[in-house]
Amino acid sequence: MKKHPSVEYTVISQSISQLYVETIVAMAIYEHDKVRWVKQAIDSILNQDYRDFSFIIIIDGDISDSMHKLLNEYTEKDKRLVLAKCNVNNGLAAAMNFAVEWGMQFNPDFFVRMDADDIAYPNRLSRQITYLQSHKQIAVLGSALEEINENGRRVGQRVMPTSHKRIVRMLPRRCTLNHPTVTIRYNVFKDGNRYNAALKNTQDYFFWITLAKQGYVFRNLKDKLLSFRRVNNFYKRRGISKSINEFRARFLAMKELRRFTILNVAYACGVLTLRLMPSKIVKFAYKLDRILLDKFLKH
Repeated sequence: MKKHPSVEYTVISQSISQLYVETIVAMAIYEHDKVRWVKQAIDSILNQDYRDFSFIIIIDGDISDSMHKLLNEYTEKDKRLVLAKCNVNNGLAAAMNFAVEWGMQFNPDFFVRMDADDIAYPNRLSRQITYLQSHKQIAVLGSALEEINENGRRVGQRVMPTSHKRIVRMLPRRCTLNHPTVTIRYNVFKDGNRYNAALKNTQDYFFWITLAKQGYVFRNLKDKLLSFRRVNNFYKRRGISKSINEFRARFLAMKELRRFTILNVAYACGVLTLRLMPSKIVKFAYKLDRILLDKFLKH
């Protein structure tokens, strides 16, 4: 019987000397990530107009030699950048949980999500952190984003409801925060909350439902603060596993937030049916959904 290797996370490069860091930025890197896009993502964080952060990058499983070379070059140049590695591909949720735990030693105030193929606007961190500093009741802050293709050309946008009331009200129908844009107050994690590491996708959706049930306050900024990479296989990646997990999340939201309605149930069933159709139909439905969401939010 084949034994599965035990999961081990190791910090392989760290030069931070201070005892306190206000913000932890966390990003995971995987085997098939493109070096060119990872470079753009890292540069977009290191060149922020806000500076009081540590940027931890978790190598989740095997990566190419060229990626290793790129990451080593960055850690030599900027002491804010920390490299960690997991010996197996253990998934985004587990990687973010490790980053959260690692960051605890600096008693930070904020935790920032970043993805390896996206580009943060130069004012992303300053905009979100300044907002959270002046709105103490908000625990999770997201933003709108623009969608770009493989070549960096704008192909769309994703705007979410801004108020806590709307964000929670719409949770049984959709994940109402753009995960790569969120900044989370560290108190959320100090209270014991973590991503569900057993989930290999939709971990953010389940996390928001858990936090909403506990009464944490959400907000989305109208500002577009990130360029999200929508690649050609974006629609194909929304496969059966993710579709079923989204379906489960919608019913969990209905249950936990007491929002069982005919509309919400019909929406969950309808989206699951659409997700299982050919990618061309999924692509059309996705674009239609963006249009309807924009119209709903304007009214």
